[in-house]
Amino acid sequence: MAEGYELEVPARGMEYLGDQVRRRREFPRQEVEAAIKRYFELANQCAASGNWNPWADLFTEDAIYIEHSFGVIRGGREGIRKWVMGATKGLPTDMRMGLEWFMIDGDRCMFYCPNRWPAPDGGKPFRYAMVSIMAYAGDGQWCYEEDIANTHEQAWVHEAWSKAKAPG
Repeated sequence: MAEGYELEVPARGMEYLGDQVRRRREFPRQEVEAAIKRYFELANQCAASGNWNPWADLFTEDAIYIEHSFGVIRGGREGIRKWVMGATKGLPTDMRMGLEWFMIDGDRCMFYCPNRWPAPDGGKPFRYAMVSIMAYAGDGQWCYEEDIANTHEQAWVHEAWSKAKAPG
């Protein structure tokens, strides 16, 4: 859990909350694609540095973020910033988010973006699958993100990577 942040965990499971914040307008495809690329550039820079402030700034003041492993983060950009800084403790990580493919439907996007750690032996990275559903709000910002991944796979992959990285 992220320290210092109260997460909403629905008693009956997660639901799509994007309609609460979506702008419901069309944006030029080039603008949305540029925002997607910027999102992943910043996410990986922030993971490497441990400073997630530039990434949090990509969200609107009313954004909702659902991380199925944690719960629902409300409070817009500042709520997301507080959550991610608490969850990561501001520490750099070797994990990177890949972007293998995406779909755009108006202001809604879906990404297949496996999270991965580099292989200590230089081979294929250790990775687990993740799908993100997002809503674009314009001006390079996002008003909704929902990350879906298998928590058992996350734990297994991280444990396998940690063992591979350990000396001996």
